[in-house]
Amino acid sequence: MSHPWMPASPCGDGCLTPGAPSVGGVRRALRFTAAAGVVLLAFGALPVMFVPRCRNSVARLVFRGVLRAFGVRLVVRGEPLDSGGRGALVVNNHISWLDIVAVNAVRPMRALAKREIAGWPVLGTLVARGGSIFLDRERLSTLPSTIDQLAAALRAGSPVNVTPEGTTWCGLASGRFRPATFQAAIDAGVPVRPLALRYRMADGRETTQPAFIGPESLIDSLKRVAALRGLVLEVTVCGEIAPGRAADRRELAALAEASVQAALGNVALPSQQGSVGRRYAGVEGAGLRFATPG
Repeated sequence: MSHPWMPASPCGDGCLTPGAPSVGGVRRALRFTAAAGVVLLAFGALPVMFVPRCRNSVARLVFRGVLRAFGVRLVVRGEPLDSGGRGALVVNNHISWLDIVAVNAVRPMRALAKREIAGWPVLGTLVARGGSIFLDRERLSTLPSTIDQLAAALRAGSPVNVTPEGTTWCGLASGRFRPATFQAAIDAGVPVRPLALRYRMADGRETTQPAFIGPESLIDSLKRVAALRGLVLEVTVCGEIAPGRAADRRELAALAEASVQAALGNVALPSQQGSVGRRYAGVEGAGLRFATPG
């Protein structure tokens, strides 16, 4: 950690849920082979990505292909994820590298990504080719210019995906939505669209197995995901938070976080009975009351 404000999560190996059903070694090898095939096809289709009317359709097929290759079933709930040609700040809780794949499988878009992702094998190249804006989390001095780039992309009509927790959590626990990137939505005058992500097994049990946490490498996480049988990734598209609804970026971040947590069933919105949990005490200014998660 290079500075006190560097995003950090307490989640580690101890957070991984035990007893997840798994596939055999042959099936795991076939999954990696299938994923490699999808990626090769993606690189072969790169020229088509420069054709605006084809870009989103091809990108969606590629990212859905990656999910299928790893045996992940995608379930999308809620409203259509369509910005209507306007820019939108699309925010979600952050659990796994699969989050990036899932969001783009629903609706391909640019992303604000940590600089390290650019160096990841395969996924880094795809994210960079998708027009990502890279954030150097170790140098706070670069944050204002990054927010300016983000606001410019939003003004130009691009939906941009941001993970405001700043790092991955296990999914059963989650971090606060940091307000800095929400300033870009305010500056650009665009809405915020929250997404709630949840991982479960085919029998309905929530699982933290796909989480990318602790000091593990991307390869270790890929192997663990490839071993899972019946993994389901649920994406709930929450209601749009219109420009001007929040007084400032902190209130806007609180509204988005509350929307995600409500979709995950962790809080009650907006007038349900219950005591205010300490974790959400700072959101009272947004006009919401929260029931303490059970």
